[in-house]
Amino acid sequence: MSKFTVKWGILATGGIAETFARDLWPNPECRGVKDIEHKVVAAASSSSAKRAQDFLKEVRGVEDAKAYGSYEELVKDPNVDIIYIATPHSHHYQNAMLCLEAGKNVLCEKAFTTNAPQLEALIKKAKEKNVFLMEAVWTRYFPLSIYVREMITSGKIGPVSRTSADLSMAMLPEDTFDDSHRMVNPDLAGGALLDLGIYALTWVFQTLYTTQKDPKAPSVLSTMRKYKLGTDEQTSMLLTFPATESRGEAHGIATTGMRTAADPDGKGSAGPAIRIQGEKGEVQVFHPAFRPTRTKLVLSDGTVEDKEWPQPGPGEGSGWKNGFGGSFQKEGEGQGMFWEADECAFALKEGRKEGQYESLEESLVIMRVMDEVRKQNGMSYPEKIETLDYPVKL
Repeated sequence: MSKFTVKWGILATGGIAETFARDLWPNPECRGVKDIEHKVVAAASSSSAKRAQDFLKEVRGVEDAKAYGSYEELVKDPNVDIIYIATPHSHHYQNAMLCLEAGKNVLCEKAFTTNAPQLEALIKKAKEKNVFLMEAVWTRYFPLSIYVREMITSGKIGPVSRTSADLSMAMLPEDTFDDSHRMVNPDLAGGALLDLGIYALTWVFQTLYTTQKDPKAPSVLSTMRKYKLGTDEQTSMLLTFPATESRGEAHGIATTGMRTAADPDGKGSAGPAIRIQGEKGEVQVFHPAFRPTRTKLVLSDGTVEDKEWPQPGPGEGSGWKNGFGGSFQKEGEGQGMFWEADECAFALKEGRKEGQYESLEESLVIMRVMDEVRKQNGMSYPEKIETLDYPVKL
């Protein structure tokens, strides 16, 4: 039986783009996925076609993959089924609108946009063009995350009253980043909230919102410690989710920062970074919140189940490796970004226009929460990256 082939175009050629595109190379059968396949058929760099060409070679794009020196050329390529957007948050709205206007399906890196009105405009455009649009919150598509949500929906841990989730990494921004770096630069929508905090919010939402038949948007209280450039270096959020059909009011505590570490010794000694607490027990998820590989189920009846969730891949001897930020996983082990790519493939195969584990509506609710957090703490970005105007040259 022939496989459903998805032909990817990669918009931008930085670190996260490379990690994602590398993860498309292994045969999906190595992770038990049999009826789809991925091909990287094009890439675009805003700096030069040569940069895109080098990128395609590095990630093992198909032999005749096209290298472009502008995003405008990429979106016009009729051979591209879907475009993965890997630019900084500040550029997502402009880049996604370019792709959608050209009638392309889009997987856009998180945070989806700089603010909720921008996302509303993208959703409207995607519906107008009848194309697929999804936020690249890769963690939601891990087998580990599916297991955690099943522990809730099956009633295993009872009605969930509280989730706490932290993604903090002791990076000491003044020592680690120059003022132009995307992690701290307001022109690039920098700060902990949109880059790291989105993962803490992901765990709060996928346990207290996604799992409910009748989810309701939460209210939010927050506090923020700012970096010298005005972006946040530490943010704490308390979310109150209204009662649903299956549980009473629930609280979500999401924290993020660049001065403390969720896992100080890198060995898990500090305990879980995420705790999902129900009336019959809890599920613990261990750091890092973006790529966890260990859970612990603790029930009031005495049950304790430790589980390891290694990422699959072609294995040792394959000569293939992947990673991010200058460090690699062991040979043959995937980063895990292929799970979200598989979801895109199945959606295109089935004719769906959004992801099944995070709807566009839920992405929008989360963006509104982050907007409210910024509003409560007086953190705004330059108008050129908050605007709804299109096109705007950034």
